[in-house]
Amino acid sequence: MEHFEPKIVCFACNWCTSAGADLAGTSRMEYDPSGILIRVMCSSRVDPQHVLWAFRKGADGVLLGGCHPGDCHYVDGNTKTLRRMILLKKLMGDLGIEPERLRLDWISAAEGKKFVSVMNEFTDQVRTLGPLELDGQTNPLGRE
Repeated sequence: MEHFEPKIVCFACNWCTSAGADLAGTSRMEYDPSGILIRVMCSSRVDPQHVLWAFRKGADGVLLGGCHPGDCHYVDGNTKTLRRMILLKKLMGDLGIEPERLRLDWISAAEGKKFVSVMNEFTDQVRTLGPLELDGQTNPLGRE
């Protein structure tokens, strides 16, 4: 098998995770370049349809990053996200997508090192899972 480089989509909270990613970049911390970051105002703004859309468009893994519980700029957005992602992981299993391809993590603006660590760990995890395959086809949801 040839070397597999996963495609990771990261939905990042504007106030925390995205700022943590910026800190990692300005501090010149290196992490696996397999991800693309999509900034959202709050992790609660990521609908399960957005996650499934990312898989449909060719993502092998999706990472959601938000503020730590109790620190959400929109009071309880991250707790809503947590409940939603628990249900989404169950749905993904029913759709034949390994739930391990979705990760939710709390990363603050001051945690550039944690952002790097989470991205590297998740990329390795998805690399181990291999390309997203459903019914024996590599991502039949369509890579465009």
